[in-house]
Amino acid sequence: MKNMTKIIMASTLAISALAAGCQTTPGSTTPSTQPITSDILQAHNWQLVDAKRSNGEKVSQLFYDPAKPLTLNFMEVDGNNLVSFMNTCNNIAASYEVVNGDVQLGHGRSTMMACPEPQASFDTATLATVDGKYSLGKNANNVPVLTITNANQVVQFKAVAKTQ
Repeated sequence: MKNMTKIIMASTLAISALAAGCQTTPGSTTPSTQPITSDILQAHNWQLVDAKRSNGEKVSQLFYDPAKPLTLNFMEVDGNNLVSFMNTCNNIAASYEVVNGDVQLGHGRSTMMACPEPQASFDTATLATVDGKYSLGKNANNVPVLTITNANQVVQFKAVAKTQ
């Protein structure tokens, strides 16, 4: 009986060790290896790849047109940091600062076009999505991934080349 107990315990430990080593999924991100700076944010555009509510449900309003994903464009304009939200119905932008590695957005500015559904919901979801704690990691393909977490959702953007 003692030998059986030892075998079961050894098997349990071996399986636990294997499981701990295999917890990375292909789309997962690794912990941040560098602090977030304006230079890092401005080096790429950031294209939405995933958005889930706290209950795990997909934020469907952000995915109504897969050909035109929400994309963040961080830039400097006349010495001021600005982020514009690409592929929205209205032109939406906000000032931002990076303070001690935390991204702080100013008030969002938007044109006031009467957008039809589902574009109107996309615009509303966009502003709710970018408010939160920003962190930087990399996916399984070593592509930078910007994650924004707030009380309601977790959203991930992959780095893509800047467009002109």
